[in-house]
Amino acid sequence: MKLTVHHLYADMMNLYGDRGNVLSIKKRCEWRGIPVEVVDVGVGEPVRPTGCDIFLFGGGQDREQALLAGDLAGKKGAELRAIVEDGGVVLGVCGGYQLMGHYYETPEGERLPGVGIFDLYTEPRKPGEGRLIGNVLVRVELGGEARELVGFENHGGRTRLGDVEPLGTVLYGHGNNGEDGTEGARRLNAYGTYLHGSLLPKNPWFTDHLILSALRRVDGSFELEPLDDALELRAFEAMADRLRGGGAS
Repeated sequence: MKLTVHHLYADMMNLYGDRGNVLSIKKRCEWRGIPVEVVDVGVGEPVRPTGCDIFLFGGGQDREQALLAGDLAGKKGAELRAIVEDGGVVLGVCGGYQLMGHYYETPEGERLPGVGIFDLYTEPRKPGEGRLIGNVLVRVELGGEARELVGFENHGGRTRLGDVEPLGTVLYGHGNNGEDGTEGARRLNAYGTYLHGSLLPKNPWFTDHLILSALRRVDGSFELEPLDDALELRAFEAMADRLRGGGAS
């Protein structure tokens, strides 16, 4: 059983080291002896699911998002929606997350159409409002278990959720819009978030959740061998404790 990681627009959507998410999945599979192939999917290139896949969509600036909107408006967007409906694993970060909604409105008032995986939209900040920047701590419930994610956000857009679950609740930071306490979105095995950092190296439990979700589409009884995450967990707790105490540095 081989896992295929599809890195969408790897050359254009890679702010704040989002490629680290690809590397985290790859290494945590390799340490367990699970074969992994990483496929970069660029503009004009189709997505080719193998049946055991993770699709990653990183962050980018308005210019990159505008260039990609047309590509996603056609067949590729329809393919991604079908993948999500079939239970495929998709993770979008920041700009990628915004394009997983209905639209992203730029500060100039242009509405860039999204894929429509999530019932949400993103509007620009109002005059006088600042960017939402800083470290973030989020409470997430998956499979009836409460966990936490740490990361870093830097976005001007305000994302408004419709009929879709948030990924989690903000314990520290701003999240989707700095107002309603939500962060990200989730639907089936699709997740969107503003958390850079990179997200997955900082949160190994969530990395394993994505890996296991993909592998169980092939073998429903598959279990991941545990790894020695002592170093990662110490780093996570150091940051999470700081944020729980209200520290931003």
